[in-house]
Amino acid sequence: MHHAAIVPDTEPERMAAVRRYDILDSPPDGAFDRITALAARRFKVPIAIISIVDEDRIWFKSHHGLAVEQIGRDPGLCASAILSCDPHILTDASVDPRSLANPLVAGDFGLRFYAGVPLTTTEGHNLGTLCIIDKKARPIDQDGIDDLKDLASVVMDQLELRLSAGVAVSQAKLMAQEIDHRVMNSLQFVSGLLSMQSRSPEVGAAAPHLQLAANRVAAVAQVHRHFYAEGAVTTSCITFVRRLCADLANVLGREIEVRGDEGEVPTRWIQPIGLLVNELATNAAKHGEGQIDVVYEIGEDGHALIVSDEGTNLPEGFDPTAQNKSLGMRVVTSLAKQLGGELTAGHTPSGGSCFKVEFRPDDVRLQAS
Repeated sequence: MHHAAIVPDTEPERMAAVRRYDILDSPPDGAFDRITALAARRFKVPIAIISIVDEDRIWFKSHHGLAVEQIGRDPGLCASAILSCDPHILTDASVDPRSLANPLVAGDFGLRFYAGVPLTTTEGHNLGTLCIIDKKARPIDQDGIDDLKDLASVVMDQLELRLSAGVAVSQAKLMAQEIDHRVMNSLQFVSGLLSMQSRSPEVGAAAPHLQLAANRVAAVAQVHRHFYAEGAVTTSCITFVRRLCADLANVLGREIEVRGDEGEVPTRWIQPIGLLVNELATNAAKHGEGQIDVVYEIGEDGHALIVSDEGTNLPEGFDPTAQNKSLGMRVVTSLAKQLGGELTAGHTPSGGSCFKVEFRPDDVRLQAS
């Protein structure tokens, strides 16, 4: 029977249903393999198949007793079986006029018995079949047909469960993205309020502290913005640092040059790294001079974040981890510990001030979220 002769007018809607269930070319699944094995044992046949009828092929989700994973749609008995919601039964294909020209019947395969029950969705679309095959003619009674129908219903239950699970996961991801987006917008709003308040005449000496708080909140917002844009488990650290420093340069009114090694890092590292960059760059803008350089290095021995400027006012022997240091240094020390790293301070070859956080990926103490 030719392919074009067995394609109904509702084929576009049926194929849309096949795509929606997203099962074509999916990996082997023990749940479906157990069903075909059970069908083969129940009916004492060598072959049992769960088939999905695609546009130009019949793909086998499970193929007990048969090594082939798919066949063309033209000779497919399953393609005929999906034309009706009733079981498609051939008890002796060698004398059945519906199948005499079928290559599986007339050729070397020698198919003689075929019983297929369509896999029907709740909307009435037939995705494929659960079928049993033998190379010898044999009868099948109504009880057998009913058992095959029940097994086909179990197949559809599995497909429906997988579809529902996929929809639930997609909805959860959309909800998480929406929450992330709202959090990001809220953080940006709070940062904007703090920045605006820092410019109010009433705050007096508190203005720099309010602006610093605004910058910290903005850095966290940039983390959320980056996560929302990337939506990945790992992310390019240097790409994120460039985005963050572009914002910081505008806020601080200082030129910030970013360079470093390309490489993916877990997204859970990004927030402490972002806050470290914010604190150290803000510190450089406040106490240093000239251009601020931010470098992220990835080497065999670990990772390093280096923030330096052209100022020469860093005292010799300066200890950034001392307990009596500023809030900014205490924040930086705490963030460095989160990464399992060590904060050191010194001078660049040209004499500028330099802060460095070194850490090894194996030592990161952050909890996966």
